[in-house]
Amino acid sequence: MKEDSLKRSNWQNQMRKNTYRLMAWTGAWLCTTALVAFGSKYLWGYETSYSIAAVVLNIVVGFGMIKAHMQHLDGSDELMKKVQFDAMGIALGVGIVCGLSYEQLHQIKLISFQPEISDLVMLLAITYMATTIYGHRKYS
Repeated sequence: MKEDSLKRSNWQNQMRKNTYRLMAWTGAWLCTTALVAFGSKYLWGYETSYSIAAVVLNIVVGFGMIKAHMQHLDGSDELMKKVQFDAMGIALGVGIVCGLSYEQLHQIKLISFQPEISDLVMLLAITYMATTIYGHRKYS
């Protein structure tokens, strides 16, 4: 009995640690993304070397975030993995189908504005969050 409770406590501590690590890497990536987006204009006056350094930093931190996400998933139980993988699969499918259709709307002149990647990112984020919430409710 004590051994089960100790294993559960260790697993919970590891999940908490993985969650905080993922949160830290995601926050760092968000900050480096903002640095790339706004740094050229407001901090270093479009100096090419600084812009390249910011992009490289953003990519490196992004890969750190991906690694943290994989560690988080590796430490998850089977049900949590299923919910996450289902949400990622649906978000990927929606992103491909809707993203390509969105781009084609501009190509065939049904919309006059240029499609923006930020619109697709928002669609992916909303789809991922909604399907994750749905999955947690479905299996609760």
